[in-house]
Amino acid sequence: MSVSLDDQLVIGVASSALFDLKESHDVFLREGEEGYRKFQEEHLDDPLRPGAAFAFIKRLLSLNDRAPEDDSPFVEVIVLSRNDPDTGLRVMRSIQHHGLSITRAVFRQGRSPHKFMPAFNMSLFLSGNEEDVRQAVAAGHPARLVLGDAVEDADNNADLRIAFDFDGVLASDESERVMQQSGLDDFHLNEVEKVSEPLKPGPLRDLLAAVNRIQKVEEKRRLADPAYRIRVHVAIVTARNAPSHERAVRSLKSWGVTVNDAFFLGGVSKAKVLEILKPHIFFDDQTKHLLPASKVTPCVHVPFGITNTDVSRQQQSESKNEAVEVSS
Repeated sequence: MSVSLDDQLVIGVASSALFDLKESHDVFLREGEEGYRKFQEEHLDDPLRPGAAFAFIKRLLSLNDRAPEDDSPFVEVIVLSRNDPDTGLRVMRSIQHHGLSITRAVFRQGRSPHKFMPAFNMSLFLSGNEEDVRQAVAAGHPARLVLGDAVEDADNNADLRIAFDFDGVLASDESERVMQQSGLDDFHLNEVEKVSEPLKPGPLRDLLAAVNRIQKVEEKRRLADPAYRIRVHVAIVTARNAPSHERAVRSLKSWGVTVNDAFFLGGVSKAKVLEILKPHIFFDDQTKHLLPASKVTPCVHVPFGITNTDVSRQQQSESKNEAVEVSS
């Protein structure tokens, strides 16, 4: 009998997002595919170190112990990798070493595996390979680029903290277009005039809805047992501020989704807030926010909307180069 994943939150993760592959990648650049293959075989029993998405994936999977006994697990994580099955053995052994309950994988020798996302009903694919993400997005798949390094996940509780930007991430970019084309004053005016008109959902609204389904099960348990400690916490961290905040709140409600916390920053550095909030993952559509934020928390670039047009990408690339020059 075939297994259905339709009722689960299915996340695809590349080995480049789950683990730190810098050493392996350096070997590939120096010695080519054969040298890379030999290196992985020689280090088969050496576990790979956690990568930027590791803590997020680990804590997401840990929520399965809260699923009702007679029901499917909340979350399924599947590895999608450019490794071939032989070199992928080290990835799978590392997964086992770190105690991650990941049993399914797709290994495609040197080729992007994104085309198989629909076969697994994936809501998200996280990768550290920018070209794979670009190809997947062009094909209409929800792939996102992981930025930053692994952070120490030392706290002993099993809480999962997720943070989202709003425009171009949870919401469409329709208001962001007003901002980019007409400026801040017209943006606020537009949001006040349309405060009762919900924005269209953005690329990650469905992911938030899936997380909310887990939160509803947790809330039901809390009502039955006041001592139960809620483990999933969701925040929006957005450059919006009053008076444009209200349309964002109303839009979330109209979509039937909720967040626990909201930070309406009005231009205050997101990185400073995220450094205190310490989410296990932060999703944003603009690299100008992600570059500083990725220094304090794992981040994911959502390549969507007007801020990711060719002109905007060029501007953001120039900003990235300037940041590199300043830090070097």
